[in-house]
Amino acid sequence: MKNIDNLDDNFTQNLYILIGKNVKKIRQEKGISQLALSHAIGYKSVTIISCCEICYKNYHFNIEHLNKISYVLDVPICDFFKPL
Repeated sequence: MKNIDNLDDNFTQNLYILIGKNVKKIRQEKGISQLALSHAIGYKSVTIISCCEICYKNYHFNIEHLNKISYVLDVPICDFFKPL
């Protein structure tokens, strides 16, 4: 078993950044705007999508967001975790 003391200080932050980049990449490949995706997952503005895609002010997608986004974009949720 590994000890988490050996993790890089930015380990989790880097994961959030990777997820945001993957959501953006897949969303753009599907030709869907931030606003359309926001509406599709139940939000009225682009704030949640735009901030989470770039990890602005430490905003990040939670598992509920990712579950809804994967459904709307018709991709497996694991695609958001793949290295770029």
